[in-house]
Amino acid sequence: MIEIRIDGLLEAQGRSFYWLAKETGISHTTLWRLKKGKALGINFDTLEKICRVLNCQPGDVLALSREKKSVQRQAVKDKKERSRNAPQRRAGV
Repeated sequence: MIEIRIDGLLEAQGRSFYWLAKETGISHTTLWRLKKGKALGINFDTLEKICRVLNCQPGDVLALSREKKSVQRQAVKDKKERSRNAPQRRAGV
């Protein structure tokens, strides 16, 4: 799994998450998804903006962990499938 290490970079520079959004012009939602591991990918333009503002290299922002993300994605798919197949309840019945 690829991890985004924005929090550590910001902390090391004494900057806030909101400061990064303002300086890069990247939406707060996009940065939040990256930070929380909810994003499915990252655009090179987005990565470049982050690196320029934080004065770092892409390898400082991205890290490869031992955990496989496909396991998490499968769990989410399984949960959605279970909710689709659950019997529907009717109000007032």
